[in-house]
Amino acid sequence: MAVEDTSKPVVVAEEANPNPTDHPIDRYHEEGDDTEEGEIAGGEGDGDESSKSAVPQSHPLEHSWTFWFDNPSVKLKQATWGSSLRSVFTFSTVEEFWSLFNNMKGPSKLAGGADFYCFKHNIEPKWEDPICANGGKWTMNFPKEKSDKPWLYTLLALIGEQFDHGDEICGAVVNVRGKQERISIWTKNASNEAAQVSIGKQWKEFIDYNNSIGFIIHEDAKKLDRGAKSAYTA
Repeated sequence: MAVEDTSKPVVVAEEANPNPTDHPIDRYHEEGDDTEEGEIAGGEGDGDESSKSAVPQSHPLEHSWTFWFDNPSVKLKQATWGSSLRSVFTFSTVEEFWSLFNNMKGPSKLAGGADFYCFKHNIEPKWEDPICANGGKWTMNFPKEKSDKPWLYTLLALIGEQFDHGDEICGAVVNVRGKQERISIWTKNASNEAAQVSIGKQWKEFIDYNNSIGFIIHEDAKKLDRGAKSAYTA
């Protein structure tokens, strides 16, 4: 299901919360008046059905997705990689996505060393996950504080099923580092060259990214770390 049928995966959002906390999602729901703009709040004694607000329609996504967060302050204290990784929230409708996204920090506001993931439900963002084990990732690099919009467009392309080979995709991650921010899309089957290259090319189109990007196979990254070479480019 597409979130919005346009050439670029853009959906008009409400203004994000200007005062987020240290966690990427600072509040899922605020108490108070939930009346939408243009909606008339019913007073006491309004028993007439015509006076009641219509129940908002829900728009289910093709897949459920889970946000994960790896806190840099916790990572420093952990001996095993991934032990500080925590699932944050799982969503399955367009409305749930925007309720979460509008109340979370963008990559530019996260602390250095933070990793924020959005993966299909029941897939853990780890090389060891059986669905990820034989896959790899495409990566885009951005200057510091320049990845907020590309991160949003990437998420919209994923949950809106904009990729021709969307079944090959596990999820995406944004890594916040000292001098740059990186966004990666993880895939399932690195040996399927046609599917991987298609994903890389389409992603660049969605983001309007002009630089060349490379696809690193997870197995190569485990063995060679930063010495791993790109298996494919787009």
